[in-house]
Amino acid sequence: MMNFLVKTIANAGALLVAIWLLQDITLTGDSTGKKVWTLILVALIFGLVNFLVKPVVKLLTLPLFILTLGLITLVINALMLLLTSWLADQFDLNFHVEGFWTAVLGGLIISVVSWALNVVLPDKD
Repeated sequence: MMNFLVKTIANAGALLVAIWLLQDITLTGDSTGKKVWTLILVALIFGLVNFLVKPVVKLLTLPLFILTLGLITLVINALMLLLTSWLADQFDLNFHVEGFWTAVLGGLIISVVSWALNVVLPDKD
């Protein structure tokens, strides 16, 4: 349970950095509390997408992964971020990613920040 909480906090922090750095990734709300709640819910959706969908997509794109020496991972991360944005819209959450190239850059930022936060935060079950 602790591991799940740490991963969710890391995802929320990474998403927050991407929102802060990129103007085309937006998180809106009436109050700070609503924004925090939305960010946590989006982090949960992002974690579920990465847990359920990403392994299947990586398996299906294995030949491209080998051919591009892993650079296809940037595209996969962008697609997972776009899917998270679409799902957030379906759940009426105020999170939006505008465009594929913004998603590529956002996915790169989220990967780096999430990795750094997972190194710093404790990882115990």
